[in-house]
Amino acid sequence: MVQLFAESSPYVIPGIVDLRQPSFWIAVGSICFNPLYWNIVAQNEYENKTITKVLGGRRYLGCYLLALSIFSLGIVRDHLYNLALKEQPTHALLQRAWVKPLAALLFAAGNTFVLSSMWALGVTGTYLGDYFGILMDSIVTGFPFNVMANPMYWGSSMSFVAVALWFGKPAGLLLSVLVVLVYSIALRYEEPFTANIYRQAEKKNKRAEAEKQALLQSEAPASGTRNLSRRTPSKPKA
Repeated sequence: MVQLFAESSPYVIPGIVDLRQPSFWIAVGSICFNPLYWNIVAQNEYENKTITKVLGGRRYLGCYLLALSIFSLGIVRDHLYNLALKEQPTHALLQRAWVKPLAALLFAAGNTFVLSSMWALGVTGTYLGDYFGILMDSIVTGFPFNVMANPMYWGSSMSFVAVALWFGKPAGLLLSVLVVLVYSIALRYEEPFTANIYRQAEKKNKRAEAEKQALLQSEAPASGTRNLSRRTPSKPKA
């Protein structure tokens, strides 16, 4: 009788998701929190230099500490996601023979995109160094950025889907959709903000170069003038 009541609950879709489990909502909160955290902290850093000021002007240290916090929050989020899946129902369709090989392929591809992105960008490029004024010398165009835009986000999303498929958990697929949605929203703010950082830096560099050229021209002797102090006086004619 208890089982029948549970199955008829509006918060349970048999074989799909059990919304009564607190672990599911904790995972939802973690997935939503992480991009919100790093965007708020990074944009505040760009505008106010809060972390850099607290650390006595050491912006690289500030970036590394932010990187550590983002990386740690990512590990916590992944752990909470896995805990949530353990309390969710499985579905027969996701337990067929072809599902696990597909999951393994997605997981390998997703992690390849993530790790190769980190390798190409470095720590400061990966973890919002440009918000600290640590800019990339040029746009990275090699792998995996020549395959897709934002490979770290989409590679991470692929890994979420892969784990859900591996354990046969439809609820994991729902959470993966949330991951994609949250990343998509984050990019709507991150991409124009980051583009503006580099646009402002380019304007600043051009202005500095123009001022330098103007200073050099003002210090140069005018054309056609003579340095009279170095002239040798001519002898008077007899």
